Formats: sequence, C-alpha cells, structure tokens
Amino acid sequence: MSMILFACVVRVRDGLPLSASTDFHLNQDFLECRKRLKALSLILAQYPDRGTATGRGFNIHFHSSGDIACMGICTSTCPSVMAFCFLEELQWKFSASYDSTSISLATRPYAFLEFDNIIQKVKYHFNYTSCSQMKNSLEKIQEELKFHPPVLLKLEDTELMNGLINGHTQVHMGSAPTYRMQPVTPLGILSLVLNIMCGALNLIRGVHLAEYSFQEDHEGIGNVIAFLLSFLACIFQRHEVTLHNHIQCKVLRI
Repeated sequence: MSMILFACVVRVRDGLPLSASTDFHLNQDFLECRKRLKALSLILAQYPDRGTATGRGFNIHFHSSGDIACMGICTSTCPSVMAFCFLEELQWKFSASYDSTSISLATRPYAFLEFDNIIQKVKYHFNYTSCSQMKNSLEKIQEELKFHPPVLLKLEDTELMNGLINGHTQVHMGSAPTYRMQPVTPLGILSLVLNIMCGALNLIRGVHLAEYSFQEDHEGIGNVIAFLLSFLACIFQRHEVTLHNHIQCKVLRI
C-alpha cells in the first residue's frame, strides 16, 4: 500500500498552488486533510523550513526552500524521514525545472501543472522502492532532522490560524451607533421652499408656453426650452441643498 498519497508545490509568500499530483481518493478523512493542507499552505511563511501536521490517519509534511514549499499527505505509518526525503527530492527537481522569476510572476493556480509527471515518478519511486536502496538519502535526512527537528502541529491548529489571518474571528455583539441627521437651519428651509416655488413656476410657464407655441407657431420653442431648463436647474439646486445637509449629519451615541 502507498504511504505517500498526495504532493503539491506552492509559493511560500501567498500559498498559490503551482503544481500538484492528480490523485483521486474518495476517503472522507483524506478529503478533509486536503482542505487542511490548503489552509496550512497560506501560512507557511510563519513556520520553519520543515514541519509536520498530524491528523486522524494522515499527516501533512512540508519542506520550504526559497520561494517554494513542497507539501505532501502521507499515511500515519509513513516514517517522517522518508516523507522529508521525498519532499526534498521534489523541491530539488522543481527548482531545476523553473527559475525564481517565473515562479514570482505566476498569477494563476497550477501554472506549472505539467510538473505533475515528475511528481508521480518521484512518488512512485518512494512508494515502491525499499528503504535499503535509499539508505544514503534517508541517513542524510535523518541526520538533518536530528539537529533541526521539524515543527509539530495539529491539523486543527492550521484551521484556527487560517481563520485568524482571513479575519474570521469571533464577533462580539454590542450596541451600534445611532445616526441622526443634523436639524435643517431656517435659512436652509427658506432656500428649499424658494427653490420649489421657482421650479414649479418655471414648469407651469413652460407648459403654457408650449401649448401656445404648438397651436400658433413654432417660434416660441426656444422659450419653452429655456423655462424647462430653469426648472431642471431648480431641481438640481434643491438636490444639492439636500445633499449638503446629509453630509453634515452627526453621529450620536445613544
């Protein structure tokens, strides 16, 4: 049975997935682990270069180096030294295939999806090659882990940290401020009334002049347009007065 089930390469600064293995597993715990891996990828910059998040039946291992991080989902029976040896091999091959400029300029997820072919080959090699054949590589990683052990996390911790980063914190209910308009001054009321009266007068005169012009001749159409424009100007001025009073509203806490 395979111990390394899934692997992906992400950009450290923002968690953008660059490539991933196309594996299909319908196990519900595995699918949940994939969700936690995505959450963990968003906060890799906070952790050292190696780490392990343990869960129910599955573990997430990650290895960061420069701009990228290689992450993998393994069964809980997979030795950590083998998982990190696999991730280091993956990281070396990805860095040899793509330069830092193309990695930095990537804007869409899985911009290097073709790297999946290499992921599958490396994953197959580690799943079906005996440890004795990888003795030198495993001993090298074992020595590194002895002096620099990986940080240990719980999968539940990754979900909590991701929620804090994205602002999904607990909301405390409290009394909200009540907004009340500032009372209109007498001068404002007078200005509003005069604008309404002038607008109504211009509208009435324009309508009557329009009736006369269309019945007798068409020479007075210019005057009709002038009265209607005056009416629209009054309406616009009344709107400006109302907007000015609205902007001057005060926030009062009750």
